[in-house]
Amino acid sequence: MKKSRKVALITGITGQDGSYLSELLLEKDYVVHGIVRRTSNLLRSRIEHLRRDEKIYGRRLFLHYSDLSDSTTLRRILGDVCPTELYHLAGQSHVGLSFEIPESTCEETGMATLRLLEMARAHPSPLKFYHASSAEIFGAGMVAPKHSQHNWLGCIDNRTDCLFVMAFLTTMSHRAVAKIS
Repeated sequence: MKKSRKVALITGITGQDGSYLSELLLEKDYVVHGIVRRTSNLLRSRIEHLRRDEKIYGRRLFLHYSDLSDSTTLRRILGDVCPTELYHLAGQSHVGLSFEIPESTCEETGMATLRLLEMARAHPSPLKFYHASSAEIFGAGMVAPKHSQHNWLGCIDNRTDCLFVMAFLTTMSHRAVAKIS
C-alpha cells in the first residue's frame, strides 16, 4: 500500500521562518502550499529560488493569494488544498508598528489564529495545526526554561506580547476541546 503524501499549508511562507520551513518540507517530499498577501513583496525574495525552480514550482510548491482576514478565501483554499498539516506562521510582530496599526495587528495576530483553528476544526479530515506564536509571549522574565504552563503575568511587555498570548491560549483550548492535534 502506497504511503499518502503529506500536504502542508503555510501562512507566512514568504517570511524567514516560512521560507526555511518550506525548504525543509520540500526536502522531506511534502507538497507545500503557501498563502501570500497580494501586498507582500512582489519578488518574494526568500522563496524566489523555489519559484524559479521548474521542478518544484507548480508541481510541489503552490502559492495562493489571500489575506488572513478573508474567511471566504481561506476556507476555499483549505478545501482545495486538503492539507494534512497547517503551519500558521504569519502575523505582525513589530512592536512599534503594532501601536500605529493596532486593529490590524489584533486581526492578524489574534483573530486570524482563531479563524484558522475554527476552519481546522470543521475540516473533514484530521489536520495537524502548528502555531508559531513567538518566544515573545514569555516576555523578559528571569525564569528559564519557559514552558506552556508558564505564568505570563508580569512578563507581557507590549501589545504584540498580549496578542501572541491570546493566539497561544486559543490554540491550546482548541486542541483540548476540538481535538485538533
